[in-house]
Amino acid sequence: MPISRIAIGRREEATHPDALRAALAEFISTLIFVFAGQGSGMAFSKLTSDGSTTPAGLVAAALAHGFGLFVAVSVGANISGGHVNPAVTFGAFVGGNITLLRGILYWIAQLLGSVVACLLLRFATGGLSTGYFGLTSGVGVWNAFVLEIVMTFGLVYTVYATAIDPKKGSLGTIAPIAIGFIVGANILAGGPFDGASMNPAVSFGPALVSWEWTNHWVYWAGPLVGGALAGLIYEFFFICHTHEPIASGDY
Repeated sequence: MPISRIAIGRREEATHPDALRAALAEFISTLIFVFAGQGSGMAFSKLTSDGSTTPAGLVAAALAHGFGLFVAVSVGANISGGHVNPAVTFGAFVGGNITLLRGILYWIAQLLGSVVACLLLRFATGGLSTGYFGLTSGVGVWNAFVLEIVMTFGLVYTVYATAIDPKKGSLGTIAPIAIGFIVGANILAGGPFDGASMNPAVSFGPALVSWEWTNHWVYWAGPLVGGALAGLIYEFFFICHTHEPIASGDY
């Protein structure tokens, strides 16, 4: 059972050089991802006089986030596992593939990376607004909550299938691009309704810098529930538990 493999971790892990290096890698990867994704939206709005909600803007956002995540996961994979997302870290934790203490380090690094990326964007663009995630007209909070659960489930399930599963074999070589593809596809599907976050860190940075917290809980609760469900289901049904839990640095 995945639950039996959940571990708090040793207190020394919080200051171990390997864990700190992994946290730094998560900070840098998340900064790269948020800077590219959020920055592309700001650039498109500037070029089109705030036309980021057009079909072309939606496609641009999907491509920028997909490409950015592909790179962010790739550069962090050999150090931290390239989570770049608190929901991915949480899904790995409930599946017994990362300790709680290491997961907390990742969360702190991911949130800081997002905030720094948004601050850099605001400075580099002369004070332009970074925007923030919000619901569109006609979309209720519970609609968005379910949407975030489903989209994040697909993302974390993809992470498990291509990166965490010990039986993945050569499939692991395409993990970053598969993860980028599913995020891009989900943005095309859910972007017009709630922005398609799938990532609490991606929502947190713009919300903090813009100081806009309306319905912000949706962008935490939905992804965390979706990530946890994906981790539990994949671990319980598809991973052979004769294998030892893999180290987080191995994926």
